[in-house]
Amino acid sequence: MLPGLLLLLLAPALLAQPAPVAKRVEHSEVRHGATLNDPYYWLREKQNPAVSSYLEAENAYTDQLTKHLDPFREALYKELLGRIKQTDLSVPQLRGTHYYYSRTEAGKQYPIQCRRKGSMDAPEQIVLDLNELAKGLKFFSLGALKVSPNENLVAYTSDTSGYRQYKLSVRNLNNGQTLSDSAERITSLEWAADNKTLLFTTEDPVTKRSNQLWRLSLGTKVEGPLYEDPDELYSIFLNQTRDQKYLMLTSASTDTSEIRDVPTAKAAVDPMKVFLPRQKGHRYSVDHRDGLFYIRTNRDNAKNFKVMTAPVSNPAVANWKEFLPHQPTVLLQGLDLFQDFAVAIEKAEAINTLRHLDFKTGQWKPLAFPEPVFTALPSGNAIYATKTYRYTYQSMVTPSSVFDYDVASGQATLLKQQEVLGGYDPQNYVSERVWATARDGVKVPMSVVYKKGLIRDGKAPLFLYAYGSYGIGMPPNFSPNRLSLLDRGMTYVIAHIRGGNDLGEAWHDDGMLMKKKNTFNDFIDCAEHLVKTKWTSPGRLVIEGGSAGGLLVGAVVNIRPDLFRAAHAAVPFVDVMNTMMDATLPLTVGEYLEWGNPNEKAAYDYMKSYSPYDNLEKRAYPSLLVTTSFNDSQVMYWEPAKYVARLRTLKTDKNPLVFKTNMGAGHGGASGRYDRLRDNAFEYAWLLDQVGITE
Repeated sequence: MLPGLLLLLLAPALLAQPAPVAKRVEHSEVRHGATLNDPYYWLREKQNPAVSSYLEAENAYTDQLTKHLDPFREALYKELLGRIKQTDLSVPQLRGTHYYYSRTEAGKQYPIQCRRKGSMDAPEQIVLDLNELAKGLKFFSLGALKVSPNENLVAYTSDTSGYRQYKLSVRNLNNGQTLSDSAERITSLEWAADNKTLLFTTEDPVTKRSNQLWRLSLGTKVEGPLYEDPDELYSIFLNQTRDQKYLMLTSASTDTSEIRDVPTAKAAVDPMKVFLPRQKGHRYSVDHRDGLFYIRTNRDNAKNFKVMTAPVSNPAVANWKEFLPHQPTVLLQGLDLFQDFAVAIEKAEAINTLRHLDFKTGQWKPLAFPEPVFTALPSGNAIYATKTYRYTYQSMVTPSSVFDYDVASGQATLLKQQEVLGGYDPQNYVSERVWATARDGVKVPMSVVYKKGLIRDGKAPLFLYAYGSYGIGMPPNFSPNRLSLLDRGMTYVIAHIRGGNDLGEAWHDDGMLMKKKNTFNDFIDCAEHLVKTKWTSPGRLVIEGGSAGGLLVGAVVNIRPDLFRAAHAAVPFVDVMNTMMDATLPLTVGEYLEWGNPNEKAAYDYMKSYSPYDNLEKRAYPSLLVTTSFNDSQVMYWEPAKYVARLRTLKTDKNPLVFKTNMGAGHGGASGRYDRLRDNAFEYAWLLDQVGITE
């Protein structure tokens, strides 16, 4: 079969419609004494009909340019769908007196949230049917779902635009009626112990910073704000301790946090008090068990965190005692507390692990896992007095599996493994860890999966993915969709580059602010290592990244366009300077601590030196697929729109530049599961086509 580009060259009729040309409108700004011109600035005007017309023209062009892929895309969609058990049930979780679970039904886009009282043999009660809530809507996303302590009410939040603007609703589970109580722009919520009072946080309507705390006694007006964080670098959110004794309000920036707490039994009337005032650089969180607060903290050079305890009666720092020491090479991601035991969630060398402490014996024991490259994470542990610990385990060849671990015996029981229909056999695939040496000598891990029989002669296609920002690590996980790549001979690789927390907090520090270019260099150095060691070649290498990972894609194709055959930039943060210079945009100010404050000249110059939009040049580029959503609140649609418009005027090659906008979704794309699969099938078809695979 001919690759798509060659097919287009041989069939000029398919190119009857030229690529859209965005109009140029003069716009200039003076920044740090220099005048910058941006003729595509007008694409920010969301209500301007010309903007929608341009985006629709790009969509039409994409449809035309990729029409030859329709049969392949449809075949891939059926293939992806064919691996999924469309009517399925999650593992039930005991919370209070009910077992809660979600289930899906064939043909329905959304899950149904259900419960049964006492046992799974009891009659089913539907808590929320998301399909009913989504009727007549192009988009629907469930945010929080919190059942009252007496289990008579459920408070939930929903977004119907994709803009991640969530509305509060409350339903009576005894009669199915929705109460009149409501609120807008909810970011987190929790119940007080009286079963009629809700505490919740809200976001600023313009900047979307979560900044205010409110209280609602059902049937009355909202009280507050009870607290407002005035610092634009901070966002706030609520959570409840597992023993249900305390509500915690966290104010957090990138590098600093502050906790307020109130006993759940008094949350309906009492104010929250500060646990420990914020101190620049101190990040901490607080949990409670048996009269002690447990503080996960980076205080006193505990870069990867340690845990201290303090008595509830006087939790001052002078009374802190070490519970879990700091480890220089192991990141302590969290501590789960229960009546009789605790579980530490840790990460080292881009692998998540678990170990537990029996409070009676004082002994720590690691949970054993069968593969060298995997991820293990907590899953649905709501009961404080439980004797078992539930976790999920998966690798790049082992489907997601839910286990209950008996702490006393050390035995793990498999409750459910994700079914992969169509005869999937993990023995046909290989997962391994590969290390690349970055240009500064740092070793960068990569998680690799491929189908057995792969010949490493540099001719095999390879899909390289990474993120590398905000201290978010990429676990080596399983994806049934990915099998469509592996079964066609494509190797899939996750590069655990700096900017995430894959190798601890220092890994994040070394890929942010004035070290951000390490992120891009690591990715390029990983790609070059894969080429040098004959996993693939530049003509067979495709890459993908989304959001901040889309920035990564935009940056590396500017730096090394010769290294990649094709790239998919999803909802990409590519117009870095215009976004970070506009403090009115969602998230901007709070991210100064991640990217830098461009109002400072040194930070401005550094950021501008890698910003994809600002560094486009007249040169050849790889084939590019750029995707976005019109209602994205994280990365505004105009960033990729401007990027594509400008790139069309500069690229000197004949490689396709394809731009697709979902006009009714947000940052995460389509909300319905079938719609998401169709989008995934399109992206796979396009990328596979670029390396000559069309069936």
